[in-house]
Amino acid sequence: MAASHIFKVMFVNQGKVYEIYARKVSYGSLFGFVEVEDLIFGTRSSVVLDPGEERIKAEFNGVKRTFLPMQSILRIDEVARTGAGVSKISALEGSNVAQFPGSPVFTPPAGEPGSKK
Repeated sequence: MAASHIFKVMFVNQGKVYEIYARKVSYGSLFGFVEVEDLIFGTRSSVVLDPGEERIKAEFNGVKRTFLPMQSILRIDEVARTGAGVSKISALEGSNVAQFPGSPVFTPPAGEPGSKK
């Protein structure tokens, strides 16, 4: 029986840290983006709802696959389903989290459109 993989993806979006869970993460077909598919949200049998998880669930409602810029990715972990936790959005604290510089990953050779010379 094939083992099922669960990935916790943490990324920065508009000054907030997003934590989502997915079954498939790859480098994707778009250069400079990480492709995240088959998002997982908690399935609770109780009546109590977590407003943080409901907010992120509503934001990704209907999303089959999302492409995240590599510069926004903070961390990708493979986790056990039992310890997966819940998806959430939290404030970006300035302590030890820093984004990579916004410089381009690919620079066109000299003489091509977009080059400096």
